[in-house]
Amino acid sequence: MSSIVRITDVSFAYPSPLPGHGPVPALQHVSLEIESGSFVALIGAVGAGKTTLCLCLNGIVPSMTGGEFAGAVEVMGMRTSERSVAELARHVGMVFEEAEVQLFNSSVEDEIAFGLEELGWEPPAIEERIDWALEAVGLQGMRRRNPRGLSGGEQKRLAIATVLAMAPNILVLDEPTAGLDPRGRQEVMQVISRLAKERTATVIMATQDAEMAARFADRVILLDEGRIVDDGTPREVYGRLAAGQRSMVYVPQMARAARLLNERLGRRWDFLTPEEAIQALAPMPSQAPSSPLPHAGACP
Repeated sequence: MSSIVRITDVSFAYPSPLPGHGPVPALQHVSLEIESGSFVALIGAVGAGKTTLCLCLNGIVPSMTGGEFAGAVEVMGMRTSERSVAELARHVGMVFEEAEVQLFNSSVEDEIAFGLEELGWEPPAIEERIDWALEAVGLQGMRRRNPRGLSGGEQKRLAIATVLAMAPNILVLDEPTAGLDPRGRQEVMQVISRLAKERTATVIMATQDAEMAARFADRVILLDEGRIVDDGTPREVYGRLAAGQRSMVYVPQMARAARLLNERLGRRWDFLTPEEAIQALAPMPSQAPSSPLPHAGACP
C-alpha cells in the first residue's frame, strides 16, 4: 500500500493564552506515515497531542490557530502548508469531539446537503447521498429532525454522516465516544465497526477508549507530551502497556487479564477482546488415551 499521509519532523506550539508568556508546546518532532486504507488509533493521555495532530491533517493547524509550526505534513501528496483548509476538506473529513459545534442547520437533511452543495453536487445526487449517509449511520427516518433535538449519540452519528457523504479519502475522528452515555457510545461504536469493516476511507481516530482502539484499529500510535513513544499493532502496543512499560493510558481489561494469568500460570496468552479471551481460555477438547491406563494401585 502507498502512504496517504506523510508527517515529517513536525513540531508545533500554540500561541500563549496569557500575555508575556511563551508558546505552549503541543507536538515535538513527530514523524510518521499512514498507509491508504488503514485504520489508525492515536492514543495517549489528555494533552498528549492527539487532537493537535489530527488538526494538522486538514490544515487547521497552523493556518487557523496560529502558533509556531515546523516540519511538513503531506496528505495525498499535497503539502498542507500550500493548500487552504477548504481545499483539504475535500480529501480530509474531520468529526470533532464536540459534534454540536459542526451542526448549524435547521434539519438533519440540510446538515448533510450543505457540504455537498459546496462541492457542487446536483440536487438529485444530493437526495440520493442523503439517504445513503443516513443509512450508513443508522439515522433513517430522521431527515426532518432538528439536530439540536437529537441525543448526544445521534448528533455524533449525524456529524459522521455529514463527513461521509462527501466521500473523503481520509476520515478523522476526534474522541468519537467522549461524553456519551452507554447507549450513545454503543450507537457510535456500531458506526465505527462498519467503517472498520468496509474500509471506504482511511480512518484516523484519536481516542482514550482502549477497548475501541483494540477492537477496530490495525495500528496504534501512542503519544506522550507531543512525542510518539510507541507504534505498532494493538496487540503489540497494549501488550507492552500491560507489561507496565508505560502507564499513562488505560489498557484494555482483557489485555490486563491476560498479563495477570500469564504471571500466575506461566502461560503466554495475549488476547485483547472478550471474544479472543473466550477462545483462548476454552477447555481443549478431550482426547482418548492412546494406550490403556494402569488400574489404580498398579505398579509402574
